[in-house]
Amino acid sequence: MSTGSKRRRATGWVVGGLPALFLIVDAGMKLVKPEFVVKATTDLGFPEAAIVPLGVVLLVSTLLYLVPGAATLGAILLTGYLGGAVATHVHAGHGAFEVLFPVAFGALLWLGLVLRDARVCAAVFPRG
Repeated sequence: MSTGSKRRRATGWVVGGLPALFLIVDAGMKLVKPEFVVKATTDLGFPEAAIVPLGVVLLVSTLLYLVPGAATLGAILLTGYLGGAVATHVHAGHGAFEVLFPVAFGALLWLGLVLRDARVCAAVFPRG
């Protein structure tokens, strides 16, 4: 492996790893359910009973993203999860920041995966 590809992979782990770390913390907060998480989630219209299942889905999807052999599946699952976050914020009438934040996370996750996995890069950006 060349130095350039090692650097590219390392960059991919940083670019995708930072939002993944944030998502793991977010999942953990959903599993622990402190009062501010319960309030924020129920204010968005979700029942309290949905918080832990959302945390489990987020945690499993993020862990899959961090496993090299399952990273593409994890990225696909996280794309769906983050799409739901976008829809939730649009439905709640939130502003551009709340709507675009999950979009930016999704873009960073995919950029990180493209940088660290040449097969994903070739699939996303085929040389035609």
